[in-house]
Amino acid sequence: METPNRGYERLFGGEGLTVGATFPLTGTSEERPDAERELALAEHLEALGFDGLWARDVPTYWPKFRDAGQTFDPWTWLSQVAARTDTIALGTASVVLPLRHPVHVAKNAASLDHLSDGRLVLGVASGDRPPEYEAFGVEEDERGAAFRESVRVLRAAWREAYPEIETRWGTLDGTLDVVPKPTVGDLPVLVTGNSRQSREWIAEHGDGWLFYHLPEDTLRDYLADWHARTDAPFVTTCTVELADDPGADPEHVNQGFRAGAEWFRDYFRDLERWGVSHVVVGVTGEDADARERAFERVARDVLDAL
Repeated sequence: METPNRGYERLFGGEGLTVGATFPLTGTSEERPDAERELALAEHLEALGFDGLWARDVPTYWPKFRDAGQTFDPWTWLSQVAARTDTIALGTASVVLPLRHPVHVAKNAASLDHLSDGRLVLGVASGDRPPEYEAFGVEEDERGAAFRESVRVLRAAWREAYPEIETRWGTLDGTLDVVPKPTVGDLPVLVTGNSRQSREWIAEHGDGWLFYHLPEDTLRDYLADWHARTDAPFVTTCTVELADDPGADPEHVNQGFRAGAEWFRDYFRDLERWGVSHVVVGVTGEDADARERAFERVARDVLDAL
């Protein structure tokens, strides 16, 4: 980006790997989390030195997935988080573009960008829950094309005054503007997964690539290919379960590892060396107190030593 906002700068503007966390921080994934506890923990993570907080977009609850995200709408939720934090980047991971009207997305995102003083980084995706497409009247086979078209509308709405653009959602004929515009000219867009797009398209149209946890060999292949195409950042995720023994060897868990702090420090250094710019960590624990302690251990035993 020519003029990145504060959130993008916080995540990608300095030297070295940055680390964020994803809501719900307290671990509730099938029902509404305790909002006040989530917000208090968000403040705490900012104080601990985490660089980003990420909210997912899960429009409906599908019991087969057993996952409702953080339940709250990402725009409403991140507005609350913005009011309770000062410098940490706020990200969506990720807004499901084919299920939302792009003019609404453009206005919501730019509004949150202003309310957070320029801290929003917009992760976007094509979605992965088949029943939602029918619920929203979207052809599942068309979601890749709808995703591309939505990104085109977002860019026009943010960059142009009174844009003229024809879309599957309707026509902007130059008589209407979309306001507010972003704080610094444009909003950073991170494409999540493949989103039904080619890597060439993602590198050309995205301001970064956000990918879920991958095996080491696969991740390194993806990174080599990505950085051969672009200098834009690469973001990945990792579940971090810290063993009591700091020297414990790694064991695979869902979307990450259980290992000692020494191994995680080396692993995060490897991620940086391979070309990862930001890692979004998740922790495990039986309740909110346990997860808070887990985040504190990650900050103290891993991040502070990097």
